[in-house]
Amino acid sequence: MGKMRFFDKSFLKFWGWNIILAVLLAGGLLAGLFFWLRSYTQHGVEVEVSDVRGMVVAEAQPLLAAQELNLVVIDSTYTDKVPFGTIVDQDPKPLSHAKHGRAVYVTINATTKRQVTMPNMQDMSYRQAETTLRGLGLKVDTVYDYKPSEYRDLVLDVKRDGVSVLPGTKLPVGTKVRLVVGRGRGEVAVEVPNVLGMQLQDARSTLLSSRLTVGAVIFDEPAESGVPQYVYRQIPAAGESLMEGETVALKLSTNPEKAASSSPAGDSEDEWF
Repeated sequence: MGKMRFFDKSFLKFWGWNIILAVLLAGGLLAGLFFWLRSYTQHGVEVEVSDVRGMVVAEAQPLLAAQELNLVVIDSTYTDKVPFGTIVDQDPKPLSHAKHGRAVYVTINATTKRQVTMPNMQDMSYRQAETTLRGLGLKVDTVYDYKPSEYRDLVLDVKRDGVSVLPGTKLPVGTKVRLVVGRGRGEVAVEVPNVLGMQLQDARSTLLSSRLTVGAVIFDEPAESGVPQYVYRQIPAAGESLMEGETVALKLSTNPEKAASSSPAGDSEDEWF
C-alpha cells in the first residue's frame, strides 16, 4: 500500500508543477540574459558611416566621434591628385553601417612630397638618363642644354632652375630638371679657366661655362662621403688654350691649405700618370 501511495495523483501533480515551474524559470532566465546581452552589445544598433575622404584628420575626427565611431590612421601614401594631409581611403567604406564604438581606419595623403636622390648622371647617354630620372618620378625638360665635349650625346650635368644638381641631392618627386648634353668637340679655341681651390662640382660648372669638360679626376686619399675636396692641380694650366669640348684633368685634396698654396703653373702629364 505504501508503494502505491508514492504514485498517487497528488504526488505526481506536485512534481509535475515543480518541473513546469523550473522550466519556466530557466526559460525566463535565458530570455533575460539574451535581452541583457543584446542591450549590452547594442546588437542591431548601427550608424551610417560618414564619408570622410577629402577631409583632414582634424575635420574627420569630431564628425566620426559624434557617431560614436573612432578614427584610426593606419597608413599614408602620396599622390599629387589630392591636397596634402587629406584622407584618401577609409574602412568601413562611406555610407556602410557599423556599430557604435567601431574603429574607422583611414589612409592619408602625405603632408610633404616624397623625396628622391639624384644619381650620378655624368657620362651616361641622355636617353638612359631620361629613363632613369623619369623612373625616379622627376620631370625631364624636353629641351637640352648642349655644350661642347669630347663625346657626343653624353650627359655632362643636370640642372634645376639653371643650377647644377649634385649627385646625392634630395629632390621632391615631380621636380623638373634639364640635362646638359655633349655635342662633340667644337672648332674654336678657348682659354682654360683657373679652377684651383674649387670643389669638384664648382670646377665642373666653371669648365662647362668655358665650353670645356672635366677629364681625369685624382684624389689624394679616400674621403668619407660629404667631406669637401679641393682642386690643387689642373692640366692644362689656367690660361692655356684648348679646343671646345676638350677635357681638363684635376687633382683634389681634403686639405684646403694645399689648394690655397698651389701654383697656377700646370704639371706635365708624366707627373700625373
